[in-house]
Amino acid sequence: MQSDVQESAEQAMSLLHNVVDSLPDGALQERLSSARAEGRPLRVKLGIDPTAPDIHLGHAVVLRKLREFQDLGHRVVLIIGDTTAQVGDPSGRSTLRPILSAEEIERNAATFQQQAMKILDDSPQSLEIRHNGEWLQMALAELLALMRTTTVAQILERDDFAKRLAAGQPVSVLEMMYPLLQGYDSVAVRADVELGGTDQKFNLLLGRDIQRAYGQPSQAIVTMPILVGIDGRRKMSKSLGNHIGITEQPAEMFGKTMSIPDEAMEEYFRLLLGREMPTDLGPRDAKRLLGRELVTWLHGPDQAREAQAAFDRLFVEGREPEDMPEHRFGVDGAPVHLPALIASAFGLSRSEARRLLVAGAVQIGEQRLDGQEQDLPAEALDGQVLKVGKRRFCRLRAA
Repeated sequence: MQSDVQESAEQAMSLLHNVVDSLPDGALQERLSSARAEGRPLRVKLGIDPTAPDIHLGHAVVLRKLREFQDLGHRVVLIIGDTTAQVGDPSGRSTLRPILSAEEIERNAATFQQQAMKILDDSPQSLEIRHNGEWLQMALAELLALMRTTTVAQILERDDFAKRLAAGQPVSVLEMMYPLLQGYDSVAVRADVELGGTDQKFNLLLGRDIQRAYGQPSQAIVTMPILVGIDGRRKMSKSLGNHIGITEQPAEMFGKTMSIPDEAMEEYFRLLLGREMPTDLGPRDAKRLLGRELVTWLHGPDQAREAQAAFDRLFVEGREPEDMPEHRFGVDGAPVHLPALIASAFGLSRSEARRLLVAGAVQIGEQRLDGQEQDLPAEALDGQVLKVGKRRFCRLRAA
């Protein structure tokens, strides 16, 4: 008995490394002990609304913690919020969140699942993937029963709602339902533990109340830090352009890592590699080490070595990339429209290509463009290197 208590305490201490909140105090160890007494693993829940297709390193912070639970023999329940994504999570929002179509949600969910498996153990005993559309397409009587578990006063305790109401901005009834639906997910899968970012704390705690209302033991809550983006100032986000995607090409991943501000490096080492930044390395060498280890983790050691070599060729030795791709463009006698060319060459939208042109981030050969020229003759482009930003290159060939 004593050894069971001690082992639960040791597991709890290990799992709480790098977390922000473990609520209520001692709850995780209590749930570990209860599951051990019942001879079963913990059911550890993470809910993800597939509002975007790609996972970045900000998501990886929580996914790494889930993997720690798996490595200790526990079962992760990954909930794809195909229904809650249609409602829209108001966490951290100052305005109504746009609603996605069912087709967009389905596409995003498929991509997200595939990418998450780069971090999680996908064996059946370690991972259970569910969609909350399984239980949230409920009858009206069931929905009314869920609504009775929570008061308006509880919902309005959310900072997001309080700030918006104080500023005279609308809060829809649909948004107010979101925390109840997320909480019911915990009931449906009988969660022992739920993980999330610090911006999810209200929703996670409300899930405990809803479980109690349905006669279930309340889940323990674990919140993880929110990783700052490569700009060093704001939360990592694809929409802000300050992210590193976990499926990005190795050279791009390494190059972006080298742009992280020095003051953010300790956080990246701690949250993504699980250790402190070496004190005997300067910022440049620490970034190189971080870049190599991130690429090794997500792509492999050979790709990490190649990514660092490519970076050195480009930024240390000043040489063009050896494996530069070619981009062929059609020639019909008319001048080539640069925003369209940039968009097709690098998979961008035309508006984003225009923004980069105006910002002076586009170079053709040795000439940096200032955005004044939007069209160039095909013969001036054929054979030239098109460069966007610091790490995007291609050689242009007239078809």
